[in-house]
Amino acid sequence: MEMKKRRTSLKDLAEQLGVSIATVSRALRGSHEVGEEMTRKVKDLAKKLNYRPNPFAQSLRKEAPHLIGVIVPNLVTHYYASVLDGIEDYATRNGYSVISANSHENHELEEKAIDTFISLHVEGIIACLAQDTIDYHHFEEIYDMGLPLVFFARTCLPEKFSHVVANGDEAAYEATCHLIDSGSKRIAFIGGPNHLDMVRRRKHGYLEALREHRIPIDRSLVACGKIDFNIARIATLNMLKSENPPDAILAFNDIITYAAFDAIKSMELHIPNDVAIIGFTDGDNAAFVTPPLSAIMDQAHLQGVKACELLFRNINGDSKIYKEIVPMILKVRESSEKNIKK
Repeated sequence: MEMKKRRTSLKDLAEQLGVSIATVSRALRGSHEVGEEMTRKVKDLAKKLNYRPNPFAQSLRKEAPHLIGVIVPNLVTHYYASVLDGIEDYATRNGYSVISANSHENHELEEKAIDTFISLHVEGIIACLAQDTIDYHHFEEIYDMGLPLVFFARTCLPEKFSHVVANGDEAAYEATCHLIDSGSKRIAFIGGPNHLDMVRRRKHGYLEALREHRIPIDRSLVACGKIDFNIARIATLNMLKSENPPDAILAFNDIITYAAFDAIKSMELHIPNDVAIIGFTDGDNAAFVTPPLSAIMDQAHLQGVKACELLFRNINGDSKIYKEIVPMILKVRESSEKNIKK
């Protein structure tokens, strides 16, 4: 049986010519930004390989020209779903449609999503970095194209792109102070990869609170690794089984929070008197576990609205770089307040 030949894509043309997808796209549109020789090479190769534009993309451009793309690392979490909801609300009110892509915390899938958005001729992109993204060349390419892009939560290239973040440092400081004031003395921080600016901000707030209260910093109580339930659970168990275990935990996000919560429960320790816990999470589930979980809550929907607002400023010609900070809210519940005898 004869195999059906795969349709030639913009990426195929770009790889053969050793140029970016953006350059190929511009050349096929006859943009003045691409030289005559390169334009000829692109069009000759497109003809040779029988390249045909994506009919879906053409349809979108014809029938719904106002289109933006959104990349999130993990769409199934409440936080990213809420951010996307905020983006969609604002975009819809302004006559735009939204296409979302889930990078699954993988930089290669993140790059593919960028390629797809370029092929679909989106008017702008909103993105949150995958946790293993340490090479930003695909975003540099977006900058060189002049395509509007705004980051939220996990950001890079602050000199080139606007971004929306939470006040994670202040929130972590407040939460750590609350744990100290509630009687905890050995407070652990379980975070994500250290190269992420979001992780650095939250860890900084935690360390500042310890310093201010003259509590020695114990490196064995700081675990920053991959954002993964099983990895975070093992890190928590290792701390709890050590000779000098923590009596409180500050957890970086909802995945790590529930991993730590599960680890404490599995050892039949009492929350909060044996181990208090506060987690960064925007989910409603925090109020319905036993005991109810103290949480540092993102205003995720508002972050999405702000990110979309900044993107539209850029789309409409405002080239200024903005840094928007959305405050977090500490909701104290039973999991962090020890029963201290007065």
